Amino acid sequence: MAKLIYSMITSLDGYAEAPEGDLGTGADDPEVHTFIGDVFRHVGTYLYGRRMYETMLFWETVHTKPDVPPHLLEYARDWQAAEKIVYSTTLESVSSARTRIERSFDPDAVAKLKAEADHDLTVDGPNLAAQAIAAGLVDEYHLFITTSVVGGGKRFFPDGVRLDLQLVEERAFDSGLIYARYRTR
Repeated sequence: MAKLIYSMITSLDGYAEAPEGDLGTGADDPEVHTFIGDVFRHVGTYLYGRRMYETMLFWETVHTKPDVPPHLLEYARDWQAAEKIVYSTTLESVSSARTRIERSFDPDAVAKLKAEADHDLTVDGPNLAAQAIAAGLVDEYHLFITTSVVGGGKRFFPDGVRLDLQLVEERAFDSGLIYARYRTR
């Protein structure tokens, strides 16, 4: 059975989205990008809400831009090779290969995907992840913690959730970003 991983960049005070959009420094470091590519190379399916999907579309065409560093091209190739499922009631069509739209998040369908998948899945974006967390589907949490306190926004973990997690990996980068991987107990 594949794992479902929830991973996001988050501020030091636990926000995956800040009111003004900026979560601080550390995430744009080439060392961090290379690490993210290595960690998520095994992902076979990305589960996105519409807004996160639209953000990630960058990876569909980045290879056509001049002077793209090799570590970004490698991540783009891995992203392009994976399946993408976009949960949206408003998106009419997709702009990337290997992508389909689902109109609602169905926990049973995601559980079946996990059971049948050869490679791990990720759920990206705090709104969609909240639904997967509430359904008990998330196996691991990968937090990329910036050096900033943003004071508000959309929280990494949804309100009212209680989880018992085990820290299984951590790493600090020269940029100040901290990576922490937790497994659900």
